[in-house]
Amino acid sequence: MKGKALVVDFKYCTGCHSCEVACRNEKGIPLDEWGIKLADMGPAQLGGKWTWDYIPIPSQLCDLCTARIETGQKPACVHHCLAQCLEVVDIDDLPATLKQLGDGAACFVPFQ
Repeated sequence: MKGKALVVDFKYCTGCHSCEVACRNEKGIPLDEWGIKLADMGPAQLGGKWTWDYIPIPSQLCDLCTARIETGQKPACVHHCLAQCLEVVDIDDLPATLKQLGDGAACFVPFQ
């Protein structure tokens, strides 16, 4: 989707995999491919504290569910995210959104 980006606030991701399932069902993606894949980062000790992050990572198959956005719906992964840690924003708003979220946030801009 041109002019849009997916923002991931992975501090709140619980690792439930609902984004993966929603994407697979929406797009009919085969079992050996991924539209979005949850990366399991941890456990690791960082600055004297233990950390364990789950990071949803979209693949090149992701188009941010363009057809859904055009009908006023959220992308399947965003709609089904139980932790509400996924959000679609305009590219122009991306720097401010990432600054507001701080550490533990990432973005994905699909191929245009």
